[in-house]
Amino acid sequence: MQVIADFHLHSKYSRATSKDMDIIGLSRGSKLKGLQLIGTGDFTHPKYFAELKSKLEEVPDTGLFSYDKMHFMLTSEVCTIFETAGKSRRVHHIIHAPSIEIVEQVNELLSKYGKLASDGRPMLRISAAGLVELLMGVSKDIMITAAHIWTPYFSVFGSKSGFNSVDECYEDQTKNIFSLETGLSSDPQMNWRFSKLDKYTLLSNSDSHSATPWRLGREANVFELDKFTFKQIYDAIRSKDKKKFLYTVEVDPNYGKYHFDGHKDCNISMSPEETKKLGGICPRCKRKLVIGVLNRVEQLADRPDGFMPKDAIPFKSLLPLYEIISFATGTASLYSKKVIDIENKLLDRFGSEFNILLNVSREELAKVVDEKIADSIIKIREGKVKFIPGYDGVYGKPIFDGSKIDKYSSGQKDLKEF
Repeated sequence: MQVIADFHLHSKYSRATSKDMDIIGLSRGSKLKGLQLIGTGDFTHPKYFAELKSKLEEVPDTGLFSYDKMHFMLTSEVCTIFETAGKSRRVHHIIHAPSIEIVEQVNELLSKYGKLASDGRPMLRISAAGLVELLMGVSKDIMITAAHIWTPYFSVFGSKSGFNSVDECYEDQTKNIFSLETGLSSDPQMNWRFSKLDKYTLLSNSDSHSATPWRLGREANVFELDKFTFKQIYDAIRSKDKKKFLYTVEVDPNYGKYHFDGHKDCNISMSPEETKKLGGICPRCKRKLVIGVLNRVEQLADRPDGFMPKDAIPFKSLLPLYEIISFATGTASLYSKKVIDIENKLLDRFGSEFNILLNVSREELAKVVDEKIADSIIKIREGKVKFIPGYDGVYGKPIFDGSKIDKYSSGQKDLKEF
């Protein structure tokens, strides 16, 4: 059976999240998206964990859980804060666990390193290696994924507090790390340029703070499973089994909000080449630019763009349906009734967003919506859309009409202006 999974998301107990981020809301939104498996998120939070125990039903002998016909995996993201080599480090990790009993033990141990009730994604005063060693002491069945590994803040390679290799971050516990999350601002092709990552399996997840289908599953993982179990998913990821792990779903990395370098407050966005010419300094405020994902990849890459390792899991680039409709209709509002009505017409006709994005023909789409929207969906599917790159917390923007990207439309300035 084919399973589309999104392992990384949050609950209403995390900062800046929707009040609908609970088991009920997540189940409803995931069905509309076309997901079959989602992470619970935030199992370290006491109140949310109590909800998980009361609402989720254990699926016997699988290590998975269900609610209203949606499957869940017990997951949580944590932040480790530590100092090494004279530098303060903040790195995020996703914890995947196969049982309530294991989570109870994990939460008891982690409570000694931070206040779990303070946020759905707790801050822990422990090193990355220390965290992994602690978790492996609870159960070897736990999977730890390094979260959004290139994001400037809170990641393994991030420009603000990261490292230059996985080994530097996880030290002697690197042996227990086999999965890395690409994050919205990078895709597998960018990661393939760094040969030291070849032995790891690349996962893609939404890191969603909202239960809407345009946030859930915007990045995801597609499996072909004989048995729908935690172990088979764990094994497929660990072994990088291309027969069972079919592909990941990505957004174009230019769409991610940390792809280029820049300063949001100064309305400045720059490519790595332009940043280098300026010595990494913002020409407007004279402070250091926020160095984005593309720049960090360029710094560490030892292969040319376009290289693909022989055992790499392939990927497909998409964009959430709501956002395709929004850009195609010129609707600026994030929660436009007009866009939602059009989206609902498509969902009512074709069942799920992934079915619409991946499978439905242009002819069938055009029977339900305006041809411009149908064309935009197909252009995204076929990779024929360019993007104004995102930077410093600002999402990128797709250009559907094939026109030349204008720097000034994204806030990016020509160096001659300064």
